Amino acid sequence: MVASDDGVLAARVQALLASGQFRVYTNDDPLGVELGGTLKNAIAMAVGVCDGLGLGSNARAALVTRGIAEMVRIAVAFGARPETLWGLAGLGDLLATCTSNLSRNYQVGYRLALGQTLAEILPTLVGTAEGINTVGVLHRWARDRGVSLPICESTYRLLQGEIQPPPSRGGTHGTRTQTGEGLGAPGVRSR
Repeated sequence: MVASDDGVLAARVQALLASGQFRVYTNDDPLGVELGGTLKNAIAMAVGVCDGLGLGSNARAALVTRGIAEMVRIAVAFGARPETLWGLAGLGDLLATCTSNLSRNYQVGYRLALGQTLAEILPTLVGTAEGINTVGVLHRWARDRGVSLPICESTYRLLQGEIQPPPSRGGTHGTRTQTGEGLGAPGVRSR
């Protein structure tokens, strides 16, 4: 995604980066693109918790659906266009992050659901889970403005240790493999 207020510049960058194997899209809402890339991390942590608890596909789908609604509500309040969040820079990025074992934010949520603490998770995490800071910022922003963000608020409370997930039901992000290993997080066995 090439985002710029300058359509001519965006088209030039698009032409430079695009190839027969790599399609590049442009967007004239850079704020919306930036927010989509940031906000999805908070939702991905919540989806990781959902999968870690073994709540299933329907719960995950409901959480992602309500998560994009929160993302749109936040982005519009900041001045972004809602259609940006409903496209690749919002929903597309959200789906990729919420369904990938490589997502650091998803991994944090998944491991919290399995009973690990943030202090145990962070030293073993490869890279940074940006959603941890994002959730804190969103908590303060929503509190100061009286905006309802139930997913982000619950994730914030979980990260702060104010609430604990119920005991895990042996979460998996899909179906079990023949060996019984869950697809939700590497090395985590399902029941």
